[in-house]
Amino acid sequence: MTHDSTQLPSALRARLLDAPLWEFALALYGRDGVEAACLVLQDEAGVDVCELLWHCWLYQHGLACDACPDPVRRWQRRVTIPLRRLRRELKPEAQESESVAALRRTLQQAELQAEREALSRLERLAFESDRLSALPSPSPRLAERLATRLQVQKKPHLSALQTLESQLDPSWRPR
Repeated sequence: MTHDSTQLPSALRARLLDAPLWEFALALYGRDGVEAACLVLQDEAGVDVCELLWHCWLYQHGLACDACPDPVRRWQRRVTIPLRRLRRELKPEAQESESVAALRRTLQQAELQAEREALSRLERLAFESDRLSALPSPSPRLAERLATRLQVQKKPHLSALQTLESQLDPSWRPR
């Protein structure tokens, strides 16, 4: 069953509003193995971590969104990825120069703010989308769903998705 923002059941809407994507993403990213898994997926499989965390957030609430987040992907390509590239390129120089290290910290903060904006846009997309739907019962495993959705096929990448799935809060399992 598909819902637009006016059809999203009020209880579910309230539950999503009580669990903002940004806070969910920070909590999940801080769990054992999640940061490393996300970076493997980002650097080796080309997965956008913000989009990945968005799918996890929806999954926790028993939802999926099939809307294509192209505007968010464009934001990531135009803003977040260039900031990340610059920050990474400056790492060796930052070890030799405090002024470069300060610049790198500024870039890191800008990158984090850009990621927060991407998550905010993804959250709005979930609320505004007419492509939001309840997961079937029983729900498919998150790792399998994401592997298909994000076109991840290599064993180390599938393992990273399983790590992510294992760190989801059991009390948030799809309802």
